[in-house]
Amino acid sequence: MKTSLPIHGGGLTGDTLFLGDVGRPDLSKTHTPMVLAGMLYDSLHNKLLKLPDDVMVFPAHGAGSLCGRNMRAERFSTIGTERLTNYALQIGSREEFIRQLTTNLPPRPEYFPQDAQINRAGAPSLSELPSLAPSSAAGLQSLLDEGVIALDVRAGDDFMFGHVPGAVSIPLSGELAFWAGSLLGLSSRPVLIAASQEQLSEARTRLARVGIDDPRGYLKDGIEGWTNAGLPLTGLPQISGPILNHRLRNERVQLLDVRRKPEWEAGHIEGAIWLSLDDFKDSAPEMNRMSPIAVLCKGGYRSLIACSLLQRAGFKNVSNVAGGWVAWEKAHLPIVTEPAIAA
Repeated sequence: MKTSLPIHGGGLTGDTLFLGDVGRPDLSKTHTPMVLAGMLYDSLHNKLLKLPDDVMVFPAHGAGSLCGRNMRAERFSTIGTERLTNYALQIGSREEFIRQLTTNLPPRPEYFPQDAQINRAGAPSLSELPSLAPSSAAGLQSLLDEGVIALDVRAGDDFMFGHVPGAVSIPLSGELAFWAGSLLGLSSRPVLIAASQEQLSEARTRLARVGIDDPRGYLKDGIEGWTNAGLPLTGLPQISGPILNHRLRNERVQLLDVRRKPEWEAGHIEGAIWLSLDDFKDSAPEMNRMSPIAVLCKGGYRSLIACSLLQRAGFKNVSNVAGGWVAWEKAHLPIVTEPAIAA
């Protein structure tokens, strides 16, 4: 585990101590998660927590990273604040710490080992990244015909209102870099579609941080440039929980739940097919491509990504469940807890 002594009142805590969380113990090829969790406990309690409360903490990752489960959004903290508020530092014993840190770990993205190799070799500085090349609408259409991925980072509502046919939606508002790395791969070289230069710049930076540092370009003038060229848009309808509940009982509607296994096991909708979004890269859902499909996650972000992937794969009648599982529960609609049936 990476730790360092404080420098001028602050310390770089790497992947050991985050804000509100600690590092994950399953990223080594030579040590088991239980061994690493024990080493992590020792680093925290024998090194970092012996420092004064006013020592600043500067971690290597922030909110949204899969290196932790409960990270806060701030960029720095203090030892004292973490001592009082970080759940992992409240665990009473080394044995209990190991148990909790090795239980229900979030899936490890397959690009993590690739990132480790890039880091060892020396990743390029963000300031040294070359400018993105603009692509005309006709040029993007040709690239799409060749199988190139168009990555739409606009807000979900904008994507659902109208998007380039075949584009993959991973909105900038969520875990863009994680899902792009996990589902598209570090060598995907997508063409970016954004609503503004600010969106484009932010997306470029966040993608580069996980190793997607060579996108093929961006759609010049965005969606407006596409429509001005006379090219069609595709929409993505939404369906509310109550309407979905009615249709599930009275029509032949397929429901795909893309949440993770612990979420599914805590409760799901009867008759749903389960396939975590984490597994989409390796497993296409075995579903009828022509019958209506509704896609659900916790709040609508992951299901939006899944819907765009289904559309790209040729599914014709796809809807996103508005508000996801949270809205379904708030509407007091029926749930069950039987074992998952994976797609």
